[in-house]
Amino acid sequence: MKKVRLGVIGVGNMGTGHCQNILAEMCPEIEITAAADRRESRRVWIRENLPGAAVFNEGEELIASGLCDAVLIAVPHYQHPPLAISAFRHGLHVMVEKPAGVYTLQVREMMAEADRHPDLTFGMMFNQRTNCVYRKMKEMIDAGELGQMKRMSWLITDWYRTQFYYDSGAWRATWAGEGGGVLLNQCPHQLDLLQWLCGLPVKVHAHCHEGKWHDIEVEDDVTAYLEFENGATGVFVTTTGDAPGTNRLEITGTRGKLVCEHNQLTFWRNEVDEREWCKTCPEGFKKPEYKVISVETDCQNIQHPAVLNAFAGHILRGEPLVADGREGIRGLMLSNAMHLSGWLGKEVTLPIDEQLFYDLLMEKCKTSRHKEEQDVTISTEGSY
Repeated sequence: MKKVRLGVIGVGNMGTGHCQNILAEMCPEIEITAAADRRESRRVWIRENLPGAAVFNEGEELIASGLCDAVLIAVPHYQHPPLAISAFRHGLHVMVEKPAGVYTLQVREMMAEADRHPDLTFGMMFNQRTNCVYRKMKEMIDAGELGQMKRMSWLITDWYRTQFYYDSGAWRATWAGEGGGVLLNQCPHQLDLLQWLCGLPVKVHAHCHEGKWHDIEVEDDVTAYLEFENGATGVFVTTTGDAPGTNRLEITGTRGKLVCEHNQLTFWRNEVDEREWCKTCPEGFKKPEYKVISVETDCQNIQHPAVLNAFAGHILRGEPLVADGREGIRGLMLSNAMHLSGWLGKEVTLPIDEQLFYDLLMEKCKTSRHKEEQDVTISTEGSY
């Protein structure tokens, strides 16, 4: 069997998980031929757990080594675009961990370089798109079963993190090192799913509370109001400070509503489109009849291995990706819009003023705190 020779850049929390999935033979068309990490303890881990893989201190060294067909980039967020750009220029296929980057101007440079190499595969690690519940929601919405969207709300507060988590890396939860908090670290998957299912809003008004529940300088509590092009509205609420937390997504349309909670999908299906009912019903309080349906899915939720298997399939046979890397800018645009709205204290429109966002982010980076590096790696199993 022909295999893709993969180089893993960054063997921290997520990079280690990807390596373990490949070692467990969950990605049969991928072999790890090289890995890079700046920490000696992780290079020791590579030598002990990835026999035969070349070990590098820097991602650029790995990229230039000629030992790989593709790279998986799992390093702090600011480094995603420059490493991807370098990999494309060296003729390598690229898979980028979320988020695509910290700011959209940076990601546009990465996208432009990818476009200069149409023969190379460019993927984003949006593993939540493989979840059977979200895939079924996408299928139903695209098929028109929900009618015209009127409202959406997502309460996603089961991202609980302790102070130990934030203290575990010098780059974490700093403007200069990570570029943001819960919106940029935990929520890129939900922001991607939001735009995948509902489209991007055209207006955002967000309140981003920085260091509300933790000793950090970035946001750990966010409430955002959204408006979509068709007039639909939405609310997005997230935090890393709630225990126990909630993950409830509700999308209401003229044909009923979809509710996703506890990994179950329920459809309240109207017998008549609400808009038609409103105009023709001869009674003042009567609602359209509806049925409550427990929606069946294929129960498949393979997560990260599914993304990597599709990546290999695209490289080897031209099969579809779970998410093209160019799609990463959409959720990031929404994240940047929430930050920008919070910083300005007012509503912003999408697409945002990308230069203004960058300038304000750089101002925050100037006063970003310095943290001492901690040699800590935390298992991410069960955290997504």
